[in-house]
Amino acid sequence: MIRHDKLYRATFVERPNRFIVRADLDGAIVTCHMPNPGRLWELLFPGTSLMLRKAPADSGRKTSYDVIGVFRDDVPVLMDTQYNNDVASALIARKLIPGWESWSVLRREVTVEGSRFDLLLHRDDELFFVEVKSCTLFGRTGAMFPDAVTERGRKHLLHLAALQERGYRTGLLFLVQWDRADWFLPDYHTDPAFADTFAAVQDKLDWKAFSVAWDEYFSLPRPGRELIYPGHILKRENHDGGDYMAVLHVKRETACEVGSLGRLTFSPGYYVYVGSAKKNLAARLARHSRVRKKMHWHLDYLRRIADITATVPVRTADDLEHDLARRLEKIAVSSVERFGCTDCGCASHLFYFHENPVHYRPFMNVVEDFRINRLQQFI
Repeated sequence: MIRHDKLYRATFVERPNRFIVRADLDGAIVTCHMPNPGRLWELLFPGTSLMLRKAPADSGRKTSYDVIGVFRDDVPVLMDTQYNNDVASALIARKLIPGWESWSVLRREVTVEGSRFDLLLHRDDELFFVEVKSCTLFGRTGAMFPDAVTERGRKHLLHLAALQERGYRTGLLFLVQWDRADWFLPDYHTDPAFADTFAAVQDKLDWKAFSVAWDEYFSLPRPGRELIYPGHILKRENHDGGDYMAVLHVKRETACEVGSLGRLTFSPGYYVYVGSAKKNLAARLARHSRVRKKMHWHLDYLRRIADITATVPVRTADDLEHDLARRLEKIAVSSVERFGCTDCGCASHLFYFHENPVHYRPFMNVVEDFRINRLQQFI
């Protein structure tokens, strides 16, 4: 269980795609494999500390290092999903998962009817199929999974539930890489389909969310605790409505007509638009992604000259649109007066940033507060 790999401390530079990271290691830029394909916006910022493992010299790989972990607020967070399964096996073997003390690991990576599950446990002749998920999305006291849409994960839920109905024992173990977390929910903001499926089948499955803590060399995890599941929040908040932020990129200085606001000039850079949709939020975001459409909202005009690079829905039963705008006004470089807010008292609903805000920690702090931290009031 104790890991003996030599690790190297580096700093994050950029992530060109899901599986590649570039890092500064002692002044040299090295190309690394990222074993966690999640979005990881809340963890990877320029200058963030990483721990790397050197790839074998004879591996023939194009990437010279693997990213083993990152640091958030000086707390180590595991990125190595393969080692995550080792950790799950060890916790079960050491009888540290509450309610699973009587089970032992029989095999790893077991295929059943076309689905591959991480662990097969046994208790005498009884079998127990377990899927292990690494949870790296968390706020101050809450954790959520997934941080990117996972159709594969949703199908795993359905297959585990179907096996359970046919007499097999099945479950999931969410290993939360943050021992400050007290509660766990599926991330209905990012993947409402996964959250809906989880809510529908979670009573049929023997599942746990369990936290772990790491030392800086990721050699030995310290067991944390089982997290509570506030399912009433999911029922309250997980609907196709709420608020959103759309991130747009203007490549060069461009002027365009914006409805009643007249002709406006937009500087090159990134803009974040704050909006709301009390229902049909997904359809609203899909409409914003299209360029060819009837002009209605101020954003429709801006879409003629700007690409949408990200959308950040905040699914909620509350009206948070103006609170979001006020928070963004405090961290943005500037705003476009009266844009998107001619029917309310806000100064603007469009905010300017020089660089992509999803790589800017203050912006992601706003996202975390509205998506995760505000839920603490309902616990």
